[in-house]
Amino acid sequence: MKINEKNLCIFATTPPYDYEGYLNKRGEVNKAFQRRYFVLKGNLLFYFEKKFDREPLGVIIVEGCTIELSEETEQYCFQIVFNGNRTYVLSADNHEQMEAWMKVLTSAGYEFKRVVVAELQRQLDEIESTMKQRLGQELPTSIPSKPPRTRSNPFNRPAPPPPSQQRLFDRPVVVNGSSGIESTPSTCLVNAAGSSHNSMETIGKLTNAKAVLSTSQLFEKMHQHFRNDVMIDVELHRAAKELAAKELAAKELAEKEVAAMPLIDILLS
Repeated sequence: MKINEKNLCIFATTPPYDYEGYLNKRGEVNKAFQRRYFVLKGNLLFYFEKKFDREPLGVIIVEGCTIELSEETEQYCFQIVFNGNRTYVLSADNHEQMEAWMKVLTSAGYEFKRVVVAELQRQLDEIESTMKQRLGQELPTSIPSKPPRTRSNPFNRPAPPPPSQQRLFDRPVVVNGSSGIESTPSTCLVNAAGSSHNSMETIGKLTNAKAVLSTSQLFEKMHQHFRNDVMIDVELHRAAKELAAKELAAKELAEKEVAAMPLIDILLS
């Protein structure tokens, strides 16, 4: 951007301003105080004859200078001192305005802002160093790792071995409702053959029925046993899944507490 008188006038009359107000300014040739309207934008202090003038009477670059109280007899008087150059003497209407103008003019220069930035950077470095030390002391030595995700089918089990012929006749059964004696089908067959030779056909049917009954009971027992094993695997799977979820939740809670700790320390400090 090319800087010229027109651009400078537009910049001086365009809000927003850092500070503005009336001050009395002592002239360079005429030592009397004249009332002027001052506008501060950055490190440029413009002064106008009246508030809504379109062109400033002059501009003071607030760099390489000091803001001091003046020894003039005029009340609420202060000065902008350039070493080896001109000194601008200004006076305010009251003590509060004088302090306000001296404060904003002191902080308007680049050198003041550079010192402030350096101090803020030093404080930030100290805070980061303190946070790292606290985190190193308060973090646990070992954070539990997330358990590996395993997926298993509890119903994927090998089939049980086929029952032997001997086990089919292990269960006791009742032979003849009138006898009331429990025995195996082979014993029943022998007892029935000894009692009557003419009832062989009846004994064969009875033996076949008892064999079918014993086989169904055996398969029912095998099914129940297999179901118990499957349910045990299901319960173990659920317990492992709940344990993994609890460990994951504990780890996330610990990480949140650690992440929130520096912010809390900063707010407390």
